[in-house]
Amino acid sequence: MLLPVRLVFSFAAISLSTLAAAAPITFSAGGDGSAASIQSTVDSFRLALGTPSNGDAPGPLAGGRREINWDGGGSTNTTAAITPFNTFLDTRGVQLSTPGTGLSQATPDGLEGLFSNPTYGETFGPFSSARLLVPVGSNITDVLFFLPGSNGAVAATVSGFGAVFTDVDLANSTTIALFDAYGNSLYSASVEAGTVADGSLSFLGVVFNGGERIARARITTGNSALGPNDGVGVDVVAMDDFIYGEPLAAVPAPGTLALLGLGLAGFAAAWRRER
Repeated sequence: MLLPVRLVFSFAAISLSTLAAAAPITFSAGGDGSAASIQSTVDSFRLALGTPSNGDAPGPLAGGRREINWDGGGSTNTTAAITPFNTFLDTRGVQLSTPGTGLSQATPDGLEGLFSNPTYGETFGPFSSARLLVPVGSNITDVLFFLPGSNGAVAATVSGFGAVFTDVDLANSTTIALFDAYGNSLYSASVEAGTVADGSLSFLGVVFNGGERIARARITTGNSALGPNDGVGVDVVAMDDFIYGEPLAAVPAPGTLALLGLGLAGFAAAWRRER
């Protein structure tokens, strides 16, 4: 009976090593205050994820991507800080949360009022007008994916995730970490700093093409939460557009299932021969 057991584990090991060998494709840029300074990188990332942008269409869909720009059809209102943030749960398949008091959509001028900081109107600048997204009381934002149209009833995974940031001043202050459905780390990297002191734009995105699927993203924006006073060495950062692959119901990777199935078939055949 040892032979078939070894056979099963051999195929399982092959499947895991196949996934581990696949390298993520990273798209990264640090620019000035103009959207044009990072536009080509963002567009290349969009192309790698797939077309079209599926908007609010319910899933499952065979391909394409989803995008959120926080602008609500051109709204400039500052939204109440809430967590979990379910505004786009049903339509775009995303639920956001933070260890802080909530997440808010606001223009740079709106951030001045939200945080009682008169510098924020110049500190931050949008990639797509007019609102940004910020956590309140924390610099951590967690992103979970669900099947669009399921209102959070069906957990999902995506093939890639990226985000635009504004006013990243310090290297390694802002990061994206990605995890699979079992909590295993898939990827972690720092966002490039911008090239101007205020209102710079940066982008970081990653696409997996080896069967890896992202179930959760954790975003760290700067080295401090936004607030009324930003001292020396403090790097506060806001977010703009989120762009990610079409969310699909969370299931084991097809390659893993196929290889494991072959292993089980071998187990059964060897067991029959020994009887």
